[in-house]
Amino acid sequence: MRVATDAKDQAEREVLALLEAQRIELVVLARYMQILSQEFISRYPNRIINIHHSFLPAFVGAKPYHRSFERGVKLIGATSHYVTEVLDEGPIIEQDITRISHRDSLDDMMRKGGDMERVVLSRAVRWHVENRVLVYGRKKTVVFA
Repeated sequence: MRVATDAKDQAEREVLALLEAQRIELVVLARYMQILSQEFISRYPNRIINIHHSFLPAFVGAKPYHRSFERGVKLIGATSHYVTEVLDEGPIIEQDITRISHRDSLDDMMRKGGDMERVVLSRAVRWHVENRVLVYGRKKTVVFA
């Protein structure tokens, strides 16, 4: 298992070197299915944005849309937040929801969820680059939208 960890550490060091060489100011994690190290996060405090479905914590892990469809959820949504050392618990920048009905198929649900994730992520990134997000108390934000 150490070989995989060494490879991941090396890959992360290479990404950090590229980001710093290009003076990147914001990192956006979309479909990045890895947990960032504390070292990586500490170099970009409140400058790494993640997006995910809003089924957490009820449907964590693989195939959340499939499992929530089986349960008959009535609302789906997306959450965009800053990345912290605690997985998926960083300060929330934006969230939104949409209704699901018994007429919606799994494909409909996944399409609506994907659309919602794109909208929520784009708002969060725009607000961040426009300096409209104020983080306070390490867990909350004020968004001047």
